[in-house]
Amino acid sequence: MPSKQRIALAGSQRHPIAGARLIKAVSKDEVIRVTVVLRRHSDVNPSKSVRKPGERFASREEYAALHGADAGDMKAIEKFAHEHGLTVMERHAESRRIVLSGPASALEEAFNVKLSHWGVGESGTRYRTHSGFIMLPAAIHGSVIAVLGLDDRPVAKPHFRVHRKKKKKPQQPAPTSFTAVQIAQLYNFPTDVTGAGQTIAILELGGGYSATDLNTYFSGLNLQTPSVTAVSVDDGQNSPGSSADTEVMLDIEVAGSVAPGADIAVYFAPNTDQGFSDGIAQAVQDTDRNPSVLSISWGGPEDSWSQQALTAMTAALQDAASLGVTVTVAAGDDGSSDGETDGKSHVDFPASSPYSLGCGGTRATVVSGQLQEVVWNETAINEGATGGGVSATFPLPAYQSASNVPTQVNTGFVGRGVPDVAGDADPTTGYNIIADGQAQVVGGTSAVAPLWAGLVALLNQQLGASLGYFNARLYAITPPVLNDITSGNNGAYSAGPGWDACTGLGTPNGVALDSALQSTSSAAAGKKKKKKKKK
Repeated sequence: MPSKQRIALAGSQRHPIAGARLIKAVSKDEVIRVTVVLRRHSDVNPSKSVRKPGERFASREEYAALHGADAGDMKAIEKFAHEHGLTVMERHAESRRIVLSGPASALEEAFNVKLSHWGVGESGTRYRTHSGFIMLPAAIHGSVIAVLGLDDRPVAKPHFRVHRKKKKKPQQPAPTSFTAVQIAQLYNFPTDVTGAGQTIAILELGGGYSATDLNTYFSGLNLQTPSVTAVSVDDGQNSPGSSADTEVMLDIEVAGSVAPGADIAVYFAPNTDQGFSDGIAQAVQDTDRNPSVLSISWGGPEDSWSQQALTAMTAALQDAASLGVTVTVAAGDDGSSDGETDGKSHVDFPASSPYSLGCGGTRATVVSGQLQEVVWNETAINEGATGGGVSATFPLPAYQSASNVPTQVNTGFVGRGVPDVAGDADPTTGYNIIADGQAQVVGGTSAVAPLWAGLVALLNQQLGASLGYFNARLYAITPPVLNDITSGNNGAYSAGPGWDACTGLGTPNGVALDSALQSTSSAAAGKKKKKKKKK
């Protein structure tokens, strides 16, 4: 018989979206899939688990054996599922996930919740959610960190901005645009490597790509179309035909332009906390494609996520850090408010995760052949502004301890500073792309995440090893080698010398960064040789 003693799963409660109305209870026979995320078999510290700069575990299998799910925990969840008439659809010990499926009535009984459908407006968002906390039997409570999928509301939005041509006003700078190849040249990306041997993973929560558009775009740049593979997560598909296509095409075209020799794997997942978390986990743990970098251009304000979703996704990003997968994440396009209307400052997640390389935005222009940049802030003409600020969730990581990150302006919390780096993101100085057969000029920090992902692929090839979780190395480089942006603001925060909450450490100088990383790798190798000689 199922255990009657129940304990609330911390952080699992969900509240209706503001303005939403109850539509009806979920049909008892509606089939629902949930992902149960488990604790680690043993704790992991990415800064220690990566054995030397640029080195990952010998294999994902080795990592899974040490830090995957405990076999006993997996069996306990399977027993729980069978007791409640649920089907075990998938088992992923390496990423500590079990996917269960069953009718709503069985899930309501298993997790002691009531499921209902809600809606915003007459034709707005429709979603399913549950009341109160998810309640777990005492026998499995200690092993579970999240149960995702009972709530299927959209959790993230793509961070791109399409430039809308308007009549130029007096004193307003003339708009311009670049190809991603030109941007790479402005940022001095290495030209003797192409990203060959690397796989760039891209996570998408909607939309799709067209092979015809990709061929047209890359042939226009005199580049061979890269190998692009669509990977399904939780039944997500490459489904062109919506506004999200612009995000998908921007990501592929930017990454493929700057690292034309790399393979690209696009992981399509539903726009839910379950889909987002499973998408990260599946990309990071993919032993077939073995991506060395993951680009994410979707996100939402930290306070819009449930605590259990933050915990599950952070664990997946921590896996990426330990496995040598660099994760580049857009910091948002709505300035220091991150689109919230409460008058307070917010940062975007997952850019705010300490295991992400958060990517902010600038306005880039070329004057007399010289690159000039300021913080991207075009809110006056409704063209957005770079996200950035201080996390209210994640404490200040050690690698930012000397960066003079201010305390969180709303609470005084000593939090993680966002972003880490930046790149051109202003749609008035945006990127030329093709999406749905149309040439467009697109900006947003969505362009910066794949730009940095492409650069990481180039650096990985150059170094002959994965940069992986290189945040600490990046902050420790002296003297700094990025282009420091010292002018402009994103609302609550202003740029200045060194790290700032608008553009982080600055925009890329690819060759200088490569040289600095080569030097630190050589120094680390030299120290290791000396230790061996002493033995």
